[in-house]
Amino acid sequence: MEKISFIPDGEEAIEFYVLEQTRLGGTDYLLVTDKEDGDADALILKDTAKDGETESIYEIVSDDKELQAVAAIFEDMLEDVEFIAENEES
Repeated sequence: MEKISFIPDGEEAIEFYVLEQTRLGGTDYLLVTDKEDGDADALILKDTAKDGETESIYEIVSDDKELQAVAAIFEDMLEDVEFIAENEES
């Protein structure tokens, strides 16, 4: 599993494992987690870099409709993945 580092502005690097990636409507998305195995928190990130930029700029997907659409794609791609929104946890 590929491991990538993100460096928030002026902060220490944060490492995530990339579970899957996809492209939807011309935008690249990553499904990442903080653990390599087992149950873990996952984030869906989208690349917001402008065309021609050499580095990707990823942001957490926060729009509910966009999040549901991309999550459905990742669930189809990965049979053993199920998304539970934070407000749905018991």
